[in-house]
Amino acid sequence: MNRTKNIDQLRTQSFDLLIIGGGITGAGIALDAASRGLNVALVEKNDFAFGTSSRSTKLIHGGLRYLKQLEFGLVKEVGSERAVVHKLAPHLVVPEKMLLPLYEKRGFGSLLTSIGLKLYDWLAGVKPEDQRRMLTRNQTLKQEPLLKPEDVKGGAIYAEYRTDDARLTIELIKTAAQYGACVVNYCQVEEFHYQEDKITGAKVKDHVADLSFSVKAKVVVSAAGPWVDELRTINHSKKGKRLHLTKGVHLVIPRTKFPVKQAIYFDVEDGRMIFAIPRGEITYVGTTDTNYQGSIDEVYTSKDDAEYLVRAVNRTFPEVNLALTDIESSWAGLRPLIHEDGKSASELSRKDEIFESDTGLISIAGGKLTGYRKMAERVVDLVIEKYFDEVESPCQTENIPFVGSDFKNYNQVKEYIIRTAENLKEVGLSHRAAYLVNNYGKQTDLILARLHQSPAPVNEVELIKAELWFCLTHEMVVSPSDFFIRRTGMLYFNRPLMESVLNPIIEDFGSHFNWTNQTLQKEKTELEKSIHLAYQF
Repeated sequence: MNRTKNIDQLRTQSFDLLIIGGGITGAGIALDAASRGLNVALVEKNDFAFGTSSRSTKLIHGGLRYLKQLEFGLVKEVGSERAVVHKLAPHLVVPEKMLLPLYEKRGFGSLLTSIGLKLYDWLAGVKPEDQRRMLTRNQTLKQEPLLKPEDVKGGAIYAEYRTDDARLTIELIKTAAQYGACVVNYCQVEEFHYQEDKITGAKVKDHVADLSFSVKAKVVVSAAGPWVDELRTINHSKKGKRLHLTKGVHLVIPRTKFPVKQAIYFDVEDGRMIFAIPRGEITYVGTTDTNYQGSIDEVYTSKDDAEYLVRAVNRTFPEVNLALTDIESSWAGLRPLIHEDGKSASELSRKDEIFESDTGLISIAGGKLTGYRKMAERVVDLVIEKYFDEVESPCQTENIPFVGSDFKNYNQVKEYIIRTAENLKEVGLSHRAAYLVNNYGKQTDLILARLHQSPAPVNEVELIKAELWFCLTHEMVVSPSDFFIRRTGMLYFNRPLMESVLNPIIEDFGSHFNWTNQTLQKEKTELEKSIHLAYQF
């Protein structure tokens, strides 16, 4: 993806469809529409996956919690979609068995849980070998010895999938680009253009070059997540239903401090459900579910958020004795749900809805990471029905693998990890193989080829520099924050490593973009601000 070339294309071409928002929903719409033959543009005011799509629990899950709300249709849809997304990107969507402890004094009993999980397996189309397995008290405590033993009365194991939401989004963006979509980050819609009271495009500002220009399009779709109502306001169409933003927070704790043996989904005193998920050298815990009224451009973990999750961990795993000072990092994101009077944050539906304005702006909000493909299909079906009835192609994204993902199944992913580890063994970097393959799939070969071309001695810093080269060349990275947060996840999952390579990586940015010392310092300050916000409490 060449940003300069794509900017020129935005300025000079007319498009069938302009998509606003480079999160998972916008990326899904771009691929669906482009693969059906539409001429597609996508603009994102920050980096791709900047908002909700890099700040979820990082699970492609089947919506077990929605059984409580009796949203059987939602459970069925997102449950079925898990298998599809796993097929499309098995290196990014990895099977994960989840432990659900059962307690004497709260939550559902064994019988109701067994029935509920059986229903969940049926609705989600879970394969027989992955279907729920009920556990006795002793089996549950053996599965996870850190649990408070006097509370546990049993448990269950059920199937989930773990992912990296930002990586999933960027690979989807790249796949859409392969089908001809013109995608650009750091381009913000400032106003809409109209002809005879119908929307015909938008004026956008390129924040990198600090200039504005117009983009012409027959149809405009807003998939801007928490910013949907801001765009509806610019379009003078914010009426009727509106967004209800809730905040979700996750804490990152060193695995040595919170050494859970496997992923766990547990309830707390107020009835909310929380995940504790091991990942490499860390365990992350979340999420909260609280109403949000602050800035949607700068969302961070407050001390109250952190204390709530720390209390939840210590009540369920008392031997951990977690303190705020143990937290290595955190992330916080917003859920753009549809407001319903009288309902609390945790009671609001996760269903998506489409709004259409009198001027023709189509907006989509709500929904789940897992359901992105079906959300995109509904939007593109509507666009074609109303504006392009000559297009007869049905949705085909169920059969379009992501870039770098030509694996037939997860076993092939594991075999590729083993081969990559062997490749890196002689230079002492085999421990990085699983990370590279889970992040980049078979594109790992390009990174390793770059590494072995380096005249410098091969080490971890040189490997990360090769990663940076790949992200600059193929993934439209503009700033160090793009790289450390959304392309590699280092700020969240390996902060010590990030801090050890920060200076040489920023120097490589400076060389690539010919930055002045002033720009270098500005970019470093921006990254340091993000680092500070991740654990400022």
